[in-house]
Amino acid sequence: MDRRSFIALSAATLAAPELAHAAEAPLKVFRYAFPTAESGFDPAQITDLYSRTLTPHIFEALYCYDHLARPLKIKPLVAAGMPEHSEDFRVWTVKVRPGIFFADDPAFKGKPREVVAQDFIYALKRFADPALKSPGWSSIEQVQYLGLAEARQRAIDGKKPFDYDANIEGLRALDRYTLQFKLAEPDPRFVYNQLSASDLYGAVAREVVEHYGAQIAEHPVGTGPFVLKQWRRSSFIALERNPNYRVRTFDGEPAPDDVEGQAILAKLKGKRIPIVDRVEVSIIEEEQPYWLSFLNGTQDFCERVPAAFIETAAPNGKLAPNLAKRGIQLYRTLASDTTMSYFNMEDPVVGGYTPEKVALRRAMGLAVDLDREIRSARRGQAIPAQSMVSPNLFGYDDTYRSVNSEFNLGKARALLDMYGYVDRDGDGWRELPDGAPLEIIMSTQPDQRSRQLNEVWKKGWDAIGIKVTYRPAKWPENMKSARAGKLQMWSVGSLADVPDGQTTLSRVYGPQKGQQNLARFQNAELDELYKKMLTMPDSPQRLEMFDRIKRIVNAYMPYKYHAHRIFTDMAQPWLIGYRRPLFWQEFWHMLDIDESKRPR
Repeated sequence: MDRRSFIALSAATLAAPELAHAAEAPLKVFRYAFPTAESGFDPAQITDLYSRTLTPHIFEALYCYDHLARPLKIKPLVAAGMPEHSEDFRVWTVKVRPGIFFADDPAFKGKPREVVAQDFIYALKRFADPALKSPGWSSIEQVQYLGLAEARQRAIDGKKPFDYDANIEGLRALDRYTLQFKLAEPDPRFVYNQLSASDLYGAVAREVVEHYGAQIAEHPVGTGPFVLKQWRRSSFIALERNPNYRVRTFDGEPAPDDVEGQAILAKLKGKRIPIVDRVEVSIIEEEQPYWLSFLNGTQDFCERVPAAFIETAAPNGKLAPNLAKRGIQLYRTLASDTTMSYFNMEDPVVGGYTPEKVALRRAMGLAVDLDREIRSARRGQAIPAQSMVSPNLFGYDDTYRSVNSEFNLGKARALLDMYGYVDRDGDGWRELPDGAPLEIIMSTQPDQRSRQLNEVWKKGWDAIGIKVTYRPAKWPENMKSARAGKLQMWSVGSLADVPDGQTTLSRVYGPQKGQQNLARFQNAELDELYKKMLTMPDSPQRLEMFDRIKRIVNAYMPYKYHAHRIFTDMAQPWLIGYRRPLFWQEFWHMLDIDESKRPR
């Protein structure tokens, strides 16, 4: 009997009593809803929040965040210990912990498949494969793994498949369990930029990808606590406990004065992960049925109570008495999040860098009443955004103020008049400086939340004589068109996934056009500052660069920044252990359900 067979047999033997016990107890099922549809389960082909909430429960990176620690703490997940790095932060070495296995899958032909160093290298190479057109390539590219971009370019120039077998100097397996990463430039934040994101950079088995081919997005296979059991696209997803998941127990290091964190630790410490047996995710895009599904107990958790119901659910930020009597739990967090509307800088109407084009965008920004937007459409669940950098991130300054948040219809009209946007035919709508009709198409979604925001914005634009027509489509369709540069305007949200604000600056970094930079903005000074910041340790000098970039962006106005949202979450009384993650998406495996409290 070989070593792997022995390990598998031993694991099965040890698990037998536990499985027998589980068969006697009722299954613990966590029921949950997304307000927006997922796009798939392939880490190399996703960027949307909801898909990236699913994947880290299936895949695992080398490291993870301590779920309870505030301030943040990184700890090993699949790695055998913390990484070693050279003095200049260019060479990083990581040991993979032996004895961790992928979930069973037909691609493995009935044999247990241990995760090894090459699985992490293969996962990163997939982002570089031009055939995948990975939206995450731009983030990988700026890390500058030695030789990886060149390997991608060879495939493009030679019009041939990407060579996954080629040796890449920056991605090396020194032995079965040892990874070495070599970077062209220092990266002091490499451990959380690349090594701690299970949603994107978890281990991927090459034989699984080759087995499923074009259907790989439907067959995620990782080392994580759950496996995909059911998927009805844009409707329903079910994950179930990975029966081969290694022994891992709940733990954490909340601060001594962290009352919430200490209470969770006291309840769950030592419980085997995942604590629940099954997670069921429904897609409910309209706000009313989304909220009602929680109120009637169909859903165990309501992430982000819809703005339309926040005043009755949590007036003045406090749980409504009728909900408190039911034992409903309330959680409020100022999120590391920014909502924004972008202008396509390559569009002949709203784009461009000449004074009259800048004036049009600035005027439209000045006509957006952020106070009304937050008070009415967002029901007070936000604060005005002054820039793209979100709260809780390095680079965020809560004292910084900019013209981005100003509401001034008079100034907007004066700008338009000055640069020749006037109403020549008396129909109430302004024309372009050359006399051609001025009509702006803004893309949106066909849901109530979007309609309410659209109404607020249109009122201001109507008031200054700018004709804006809304074109609704499903979110995944809009995102696809946005990356292709086909939308004139669209409004999106950006939720930070690392504690450094530079990731949010990628929205304006030239080389990320068509990826994170949906506005397709390009500025030489900004791009140079961005590249310098990547290699600098956190310092006052780096903060000054953040400030300069903010001012460049506010000057050209490729985006209108709206708000940093306050997330109000609610949980049923039988849900135990919820705490909103800060920069990571995975938490389902650390929840417990008291089925005795669930109404039958």
